[in-house]
Amino acid sequence: MRTRTKKILGGSAVALVVLAGLYLSSRGFKPEARPVAPASPGNSPRVERQPASASVSSPATIPGTMDEPAPAAPVLSGDPDKELEELSTFMRERFGAKLKEPYVQIKMLEDLMRFFQKRYGDRWQEELLAFLKKAFPEMHAELAAMLRNRVDYEKWVKDNAAYLRNLNDKERRSAMWDARNRLFGKETAERIWASELKNQALADTLVALDANPDANLTQKLSTYKQRLHEIHGEQTEVWLERHRQESMNRFLDLSTVQKELSAMAPQERSQSLRTIRKEMGLDEEALKRWDELDRTRDVRWDAGAKYMAEREALAKQLSGPELEAKLQELRARYFGSEAEIIGQEEASGFLRFERPRQWGRN
Repeated sequence: MRTRTKKILGGSAVALVVLAGLYLSSRGFKPEARPVAPASPGNSPRVERQPASASVSSPATIPGTMDEPAPAAPVLSGDPDKELEELSTFMRERFGAKLKEPYVQIKMLEDLMRFFQKRYGDRWQEELLAFLKKAFPEMHAELAAMLRNRVDYEKWVKDNAAYLRNLNDKERRSAMWDARNRLFGKETAERIWASELKNQALADTLVALDANPDANLTQKLSTYKQRLHEIHGEQTEVWLERHRQESMNRFLDLSTVQKELSAMAPQERSQSLRTIRKEMGLDEEALKRWDELDRTRDVRWDAGAKYMAEREALAKQLSGPELEAKLQELRARYFGSEAEIIGQEEASGFLRFERPRQWGRN
């Protein structure tokens, strides 16, 4: 039956499952995320990236105000009744084993909402409830209640969007959690938004670390690691495998960490960066690659400082086409193949070597 299901639904059914969570995020509804593991930049630095101003989106983002477009709903062909039978089988196979978990219920319902809204328009909720009754009779009441809560929550977000925008982060989170607890029940809401709770706990930890003037870099790193284990428990290593680069970046982005790194001699700073990466789980080969990247960055920034000094001197003496001709020569001398790109950046008003040096980040 599994083979027949996949044959009939084909790529459309797979696309439907891939939509899990995307519809939620496109509408600002953010249950517990199950992110795909990154391309392991923590273990294999391959590209130079500019520092992010905010490496992790705030869990206080107001639902319903996301700019990200909603993904297109899958289109199924053939006999509608037959398709619903096959869709029912597919959903039971895909979600049935864990359907007691509130997050999984939301995940499946969001898949189905997208499909039924596309197919049935204003009648989508009626048709979806009928589908759930037939496909999941033993859990129909529970799933129907979850769907109603989901719809009510989205309505609350929409109706209160202006009010939420005028609150500060703490007030906004409090208002959102009040609504979630009221609609879903406190325990269920915490299970649906478990990832957000963990992320907020980690964000609060980083704020506290950055505000502690008495702790040095080593002490901050130790506390950070301890909190990661407290927050994620037995799943810490699994979580780090997916978020190792992000975790290092968030620590390195702390202003007090950057200040301490800036005050170090080059060799001490290099060793401190290596220690941070090692403590965050990188192996020796990855550490060597990062060492090499740091050296490359140092050479680039040294060249950038010299270039900017000469550039400033030329700007005091020349202007117009004559200045630009000299700058082209200067960029070619310092940056070789990158000269044209840097010239284009400067033409747009961006001077990359005027931005702050972020140790371990750029």
